Amino acid sequence: MATIYNYKGKRQLEKRVAVLPGVQAALEEVQFEIAARAEALLLAHRQEGHATIDVENGDVDKYVILDDERGKKAALSIEYGRAEQVVVRKDKDGQPYLDVIPGSDGLFILARAANLPKKRKGKVHLD
Repeated sequence: MATIYNYKGKRQLEKRVAVLPGVQAALEEVQFEIAARAEALLLAHRQEGHATIDVENGDVDKYVILDDERGKKAALSIEYGRAEQVVVRKDKDGQPYLDVIPGSDGLFILARAANLPKKRKGKVHLD
């Protein structure tokens, strides 16, 4: 005879299943595979060598992170790219001039490693 437990909602049942040792082991395996693919993709495009692939474990979830804290803090730009920018700088005499910082396409390191679709965030217009 089966015993039916009332877990008071779908969320509690999902969390109970998610923390089972077999489920956590499967998540760790997938996390390792994605991190290994992401590291290989990042190595193929590394310029200055500051960005790294890190893994974090939450209470239930497993995370693969593109980290650029030691470099230019450009993890978002590495993943999704950036638009061309025009900035005002001053020369050695203090005279302002316009400097164009070229845009770059995103590498989609994490998206490709996890076999997710490449999507760039939509442009926001502040009028």
